Amino acid sequence: MASATHFLVTIFLFTLLACSANAQLSTNFYVTSCPNLQTIVRNAMKEAVNKESRMGASILRLFFHDCFVNGCDASILLDDTATFTGEKNAGPNKNSARGFEVIDTIKSRVEAACNGTVSCADILALAARDGVVLLGGPSWTVQLGRRDARTASQSAADSQIPSPFSSLSTLISMFSAKGLSTRDMTALSGGHTIGFARCSTFRNRIYNDTNINSNFAATRRSNCPATSGDDNLATLDQTSTRFDNNYYQNIVLRRGLLHSDQELFNNGSQDRLVRTYSINNAAFSSDFTAAMVRMGNISPLTGINGEIRINCRRVN
Repeated sequence: MASATHFLVTIFLFTLLACSANAQLSTNFYVTSCPNLQTIVRNAMKEAVNKESRMGASILRLFFHDCFVNGCDASILLDDTATFTGEKNAGPNKNSARGFEVIDTIKSRVEAACNGTVSCADILALAARDGVVLLGGPSWTVQLGRRDARTASQSAADSQIPSPFSSLSTLISMFSAKGLSTRDMTALSGGHTIGFARCSTFRNRIYNDTNINSNFAATRRSNCPATSGDDNLATLDQTSTRFDNNYYQNIVLRRGLLHSDQELFNNGSQDRLVRTYSINNAAFSSDFTAAMVRMGNISPLTGINGEIRINCRRVN
């Protein structure tokens, strides 16, 4: 009898652990364990965006680059050490990924309120949403319950994050590999309605692409020489501090800053959707928020997987 009881208890514990390991994200994950979480994140993001409006775009980009490398697990936040190689020095992130100090500030405030409870991955997901909202964009309900990775992959960051030089077919393939549709891809690209890009990411387009407005190219060349000025910045659209559908209006006029932007409207499969978004901001907002939720669900660590980092820059 005792043996049978022990067996049943073992099976129960195994089932419990299995369920925990496969737990799903939920909208009320911290409702009792950290009830003020969203207020803490929102207030810190408001301070950061008020100080530098560009930060809303920077945090959104951090979240995107995090989710595309082994899922939304805050691996992008890990610093390199003598014995650990993170993702910050991968090609798509080096000298361009920013906003880490903002996440540090939020994490320290969250730790003060709810020690060892909230993951850096969830903080990044919330901060990305709040940055969009603070710049006039739509809001969405962020699903929570992610845990933080103990590992990172510079090689995956180099190979799995879409490049500003990508063709449409490559973009479709890379988004599809993450379980995202072409509609998701085109909507998420609208995140380029805010923020800036470095000269090195659009030089080839303004000097060599043919599907570009000549006046637009000339204007961009004035601040992006053919052989220097890699770090010179240009706005991704003319309202870089306001989240709207101007991005799509621009690419319809062949004024996309990045080659990958213009690929969405170049006599291809996404032309019709781009035209829709260019005249219907509500349609863009609706599809963008739905796509952000789906992107936030890419391979999260949940249950007993990963950890809750105390410091987002290093494993515990």
